[in-house]
Amino acid sequence: MNAVIKKTMGALRSTPVRVGFLMLVVVLAIYAVVSQWNDIVTAMAGMSPLLLLGSLLAGFAYVLLTMFAWRVLLADMGTTLPLAAAFRVFFISQLGKYMPGGVWNILAAAELGADHDIPRRRSVSVMAVTVIVSIVTGAALAVVTMPFASERLRESYGWVSWTLPVFVVMLLPPVLNRLLALVFRLTGRPPLEHPVSWSGIGACTAWTLVAWAVAGVQVWLLAIGIGMTGSPATLALCIGGYAMAWTVGFLIVFVPAGAGVREGVLGLVLAGSLTTGGVVAVVLLSRVVLTVADLSMGGAGILAARQGHSRERTLPE
Repeated sequence: MNAVIKKTMGALRSTPVRVGFLMLVVVLAIYAVVSQWNDIVTAMAGMSPLLLLGSLLAGFAYVLLTMFAWRVLLADMGTTLPLAAAFRVFFISQLGKYMPGGVWNILAAAELGADHDIPRRRSVSVMAVTVIVSIVTGAALAVVTMPFASERLRESYGWVSWTLPVFVVMLLPPVLNRLLALVFRLTGRPPLEHPVSWSGIGACTAWTLVAWAVAGVQVWLLAIGIGMTGSPATLALCIGGYAMAWTVGFLIVFVPAGAGVREGVLGLVLAGSLTTGGVVAVVLLSRVVLTVADLSMGGAGILAARQGHSRERTLPE
């Protein structure tokens, strides 16, 4: 088994596989937009350009905040990456979200991080813990939102609330460090050099909560443009609703980036505040806004990495 794993990881480290992987995920992400282009154009027809721009800026801010949550936890576990390097590693790896399976972004982060002398086990651990933090905070916001949600939403996805205690316990550093040590022992890997600390978990959680708030603003601005009443109550609904939609979409891992599932949950959240057509328009536009943000950040990361390699090749030996 170890020989198979080593052979597989060796293949993943080769340049042709890396290039092919990046090309594939970019194509899949673009397809996610192009395949619904007619519906997207229809949804945008009555949208205020300022609200659409505000939503797009919030989308960029949201994905940037998720990078800060990952970076602060990476520093806590032993590697402080300069901002530019963190940008490249994180956003290029995040393109892997658009491949089915839910693990490709984690594997990509491990391989890209290795180029910056980050042990692969540390990269995998940081990404996995960041995801657990997202699940815990997302589920917590979902629990707060649930009493105000429709009966259909509670019946279909009320189980998310039951996952919260499990993930909270997993996130406690004494428990989390033992779980990570067990995983590495079972896979024959050396233990982590730096265990996760309370301060690291706290900082990652704070960044993630801010990210959820900004993601909710992104949805809220679109919803206002389609006809939702702008108020603190509807803003809170959008923040909790998006966090819940992401959490459900992630836990159902067999579709790329939660495609379809996430939109369905978000649609149920918004159903009481918008017409059916308005709900469809908002969930479509939200998906497009965040896909554009992911692609733009990932593309910028790829361009920066290529420029960095070109500079290295031109330096005198």
